[in-house]
Amino acid sequence: MKFLFIVQGEGRGHLTQAISLYSILVKNGHEVCRVIVGKNKRRVLPQFFYEQIQSPIQQLESPNFVTDKKGKSVKLFSSILLNLLKLLTFIRSINRLDTLVKKDQPDVIINFYDFLGGLYYLLKNPKSKHVAIAHQFFVAHPVFDFPKGRIFDKSSLILGNKLASFGAFKILTLSFQELPDTKKLTIVPPLLRKEVKSQVVSQQNHFLVYMVNHGYAEQVEKFHVKHPDIPIHCFWDKKGVPETYEKDTNLTFHQLNDRKFIALMASCHGYLTTAGFESVCEAMYMGKPTLMVPVKGHYEQSCNATDASNAGAGISSEIFELEKLLSYIPEYKNVQPTFKQWCEKTEELFIQNLTNVN
Repeated sequence: MKFLFIVQGEGRGHLTQAISLYSILVKNGHEVCRVIVGKNKRRVLPQFFYEQIQSPIQQLESPNFVTDKKGKSVKLFSSILLNLLKLLTFIRSINRLDTLVKKDQPDVIINFYDFLGGLYYLLKNPKSKHVAIAHQFFVAHPVFDFPKGRIFDKSSLILGNKLASFGAFKILTLSFQELPDTKKLTIVPPLLRKEVKSQVVSQQNHFLVYMVNHGYAEQVEKFHVKHPDIPIHCFWDKKGVPETYEKDTNLTFHQLNDRKFIALMASCHGYLTTAGFESVCEAMYMGKPTLMVPVKGHYEQSCNATDASNAGAGISSEIFELEKLLSYIPEYKNVQPTFKQWCEKTEELFIQNLTNVN
């Protein structure tokens, strides 16, 4: 079969999911004819994505979030307003996407939670089957426990899910745990790559930090001033700084480099991250205690943190406080064995669901 990917370019998670699924499909004799990645001015598509996807890659402007000047919190109303003002730009992206789809004629378009994909089906209604893949859809499962309050944010997330999955023949919901399907949702394991599964896991004395917004660096630096003897490796995508920036001997900032990140994950003492889905799964697979800090104003990440905590991944906080992670490590109960068993079903379940779309 022939597949075309549409991938949200915000953060690292959707990109690594696409890499993993690309490998599974190609291994099983299928073709990924093209990969479309949503882009914005704040993000640069990491080099590792180009290295591991051998199909043509094209970036198109797509709806995204606006952050504050410090690069920390998401500004929801500004995001809505800016995206409305860029509507003509997105329509041009949809028209370009339509041209590429008509040229490639894929059997299935797989959308990794980019709103451009939903808008495309809303406005163009192509013949290709639409399969939507994301952890975000899990909020519609009856076992999901929403964070308290924030009714407007909850409604916005549900609306966003409907847009991202508009016209979907099938919705595949990535989950931390094996759970029964529902009428509308098919529950599938995380899309972890072979590089994650093949790592030799150890426990050294450094902490690993991943920040989707570089503004959180100041909180890490405050901890480092108090605990200068604890080595910390941070990954960010701040523009205008070197590939590796050593603040001093025990505090190093790295541009996104997947091989380096995975190696440091495998050997870290604990992991601190904004509450994305993918890297938390990687930490669970390697048995690493995790502290999740949802990006302020990013309700989707608050939901991720709640779900991951319930699944035994770790704990959450409102700020990057490594002290809290230090205190939590002695209490951490490793869920690695159960999680690994769930992940062993990934290839089988994805091939089964993606090739049965008639």
